[in-house]
Amino acid sequence: MIPLRNNIPNKSFPFINWALIGLNFYFFYIELMIRNPMRLDSFISHWGVVPKILWANPQQHAYTLVSAAFLHGGWLHIISNMLFLYIFGNSVEDRMGHVRYIIFYILAGILANGTQAYFTPASTIPLIGASGAIAGVLGAYFFYYPYSEVETLIPIFFFITIRSIPAFIFLGYWFILQTLNSTFSITSMASGHTMGGVAFLAHAAGFVSGLILGPAFGKKSGKFR
Repeated sequence: MIPLRNNIPNKSFPFINWALIGLNFYFFYIELMIRNPMRLDSFISHWGVVPKILWANPQQHAYTLVSAAFLHGGWLHIISNMLFLYIFGNSVEDRMGHVRYIIFYILAGILANGTQAYFTPASTIPLIGASGAIAGVLGAYFFYYPYSEVETLIPIFFFITIRSIPAFIFLGYWFILQTLNSTFSITSMASGHTMGGVAFLAHAAGFVSGLILGPAFGKKSGKFR
């Protein structure tokens, strides 16, 4: 399912959310400009979260818990992340206010990336992407606007349909999917296998962080808004 828009009108312009989207694309542009693969690997390793390096010297590498949230692994990665941030972040910023929103976003990213690093302490694979912080935004949206409608593109075999789905169903489905994948990832690691690719645990942790922090950063909406 691909979200297209939500039905929550904003009372103020969400300039912080747009700034975050702009920063993510700016740093992705920097990545694209690094033509040398070795230099790019070094850049990603320096600014991304490498769990083994982080836990070897947490004070020196704590900054990566934030910087990693502005790096992406490809066009699909950044476009999908920014789509979710645009659709859900605007309304969350409107509910929280500009200053509280940026503080919340950074905290959600730190908690998501930190959780992923905690459960994979020996990993030398850099963790990058805004997914954990954005998952926090989704968790906050779930808390603030559970009954809002999310216009969603749904592929069914060879057909594509667009339906309005209640936010609690759309985001609940998303969270359950991340939780199942996270559980599989942890089980796989416990049995001696390693999983690369998407950091599902960071997604689930970010979402839970958003649910927990949301009440402290803004008031819950009414039934429909």
